[in-house]
Amino acid sequence: MAGKRRHRLAQRRKAIGLSQERLAESLGVDRSTVVRWERAETDPQPWHRPRLATALRLSIEELADLLADVGQPPSPPDERLEYVLRHPRRVDLVTVAYLRERVRDLDERYDRLPSTLLLAEAGQLHGQAIFLRQHAGRGTVQRDLAAAVAESATLMGQLVWDASQRRDHTASAMYFDQAIDAARETRDVITEANALLRKSYLALYGTKQPTSSLVLTTNAATVSHNDSHVIAGLAHLHRAEAHAMLGQPRDCAGALVAAEDHFAAVDPNDPAAVLFCPSHYTRLAGSCWLFLNRPTDAIVALQNARHLIAARRKSTAVILGNLALASILQRDIDAATSYLHEAIDVIERTRAGGGLNLAFTAARQLRPWRDQPAVQDVNDRLLTLMTP
Repeated sequence: MAGKRRHRLAQRRKAIGLSQERLAESLGVDRSTVVRWERAETDPQPWHRPRLATALRLSIEELADLLADVGQPPSPPDERLEYVLRHPRRVDLVTVAYLRERVRDLDERYDRLPSTLLLAEAGQLHGQAIFLRQHAGRGTVQRDLAAAVAESATLMGQLVWDASQRRDHTASAMYFDQAIDAARETRDVITEANALLRKSYLALYGTKQPTSSLVLTTNAATVSHNDSHVIAGLAHLHRAEAHAMLGQPRDCAGALVAAEDHFAAVDPNDPAAVLFCPSHYTRLAGSCWLFLNRPTDAIVALQNARHLIAARRKSTAVILGNLALASILQRDIDAATSYLHEAIDVIERTRAGGGLNLAFTAARQLRPWRDQPAVQDVNDRLLTLMTP
């Protein structure tokens, strides 16, 4: 079988995020054993197969199909996807893995690029996942397509809301609900909790309904409590922010402590580790102090958050916008306008919806000083942002 390999077996391992070392460790074998299986040099022994199927999230029959599939490298994934879209009943695990990889790539770029630049491709991938799911038979392919729909729907909810400058709450909520339903179907508590958390943002920052957000953040924290310290910590952080909006300092402090406890327990193997940023805690704590009318504490926390973000991202504009609001509460207009200029620099590149809303909120609060040249300069730049 020189030159031939079990390409689909290796692709399945990669699709669920396992290295050869991790798979070997879970099975109690050497990495070289997994290498020989994937090279089709040897076959897994009968006593290895049940654990191998479980590790790869396959049935014994599906594993047997992958082990029997020994051949030359498959067609390039984009060509394979085009073929499958013409013949949807032939969708396979390799094609689904490619779809999910492309969605994850867009998700990684979300915080650095304008959402409008990502929306068309994300919408196309989401539509393709739904279309193929409608034609796939039962089994692992169907489950993986449901997972692809959950992931792409979560991303679409984020992109639509951001691209609408956080005005289109209804369409975003529809995508998040779609993600929640698909995740529940596959019993993927991580994706479900993440979609619940994203939906809570609509209530927090969109419709301004912190009580509704408390329900969603509490649910997200409960769902993810035993499976992801990252998502549970984020859920408690935003629960704290909802309590702060409601003027409940004691409940806010309790939620912040819960978030801190979860973040202290985060390890690299957390299934949602990619969502974690060291600035999360101080950024949201600063927002809480701002809602509770404690600008001095807010500035300390937000400055710490700013130093923890290495690059200019959409979240950087949010930090700078909140720093401007805290400075206005202290009647430090020079600092406020300086932060706003920095925020606008980031917004011009990323079109950050949250940062843009905060910048306009700060500009409205600067009206008593509108005759000052520094405030006029900020207003001129904000007006330019709104020019098509």
